[in-house]
Amino acid sequence: MAIVLIPLAEGAEELETVTIIDLLRRASIEVVVAGLKPGPVRCSRGTVIAPDMTLDDALTRDYDMVVLPGGQPGATHLEADPRVIALVKRMANAQRYTAAICAAPRVLAAAGVLDGRRATGFPGTLDPVRFPHVRIEEQPVVTDGRIVTSRGPGTAIDFALSLIDLLAGREQRERVQAGLQRPAAHHLN
Repeated sequence: MAIVLIPLAEGAEELETVTIIDLLRRASIEVVVAGLKPGPVRCSRGTVIAPDMTLDDALTRDYDMVVLPGGQPGATHLEADPRVIALVKRMANAQRYTAAICAAPRVLAAAGVLDGRRATGFPGTLDPVRFPHVRIEEQPVVTDGRIVTSRGPGTAIDFALSLIDLLAGREQRERVQAGLQRPAAHHLN
């Protein structure tokens, strides 16, 4: 079974965070939510999430994927944490999956793992002046090798389903997706 680490910072976007945790767990993927510091984490809209452990404790294990939720100032806190930058670099160098949504793809870019890669994020997050070597796209989810990025809260379900596809396969993704009872996009008004 795959194991995924989600570092969680104060000000993270809760819709993204909870969607990712929930859908990956529905796919029987082990998810470890790790707070940057001890104790509960207050997200960007005031929702409080109790991490499973601290990031320091979580970093004693190996993971198949690291997923960074966005939101502000959550993504800024992730980018400013040297442990997170080192983790992202280590995961990319080991050919493991790195994933980020909303403002968090900037963390991947700051770590240098998006150089020469296609990526997306919340509009304005991947500043082409600061990150000239990132090929910025506007799709809801962009997968380039073992790096997955997404645009924001509205794309969180598609992002999480893409992660399930990579870690557990198409059949598991389709099983989880069927349980969500989402209407096809063309049926929405």
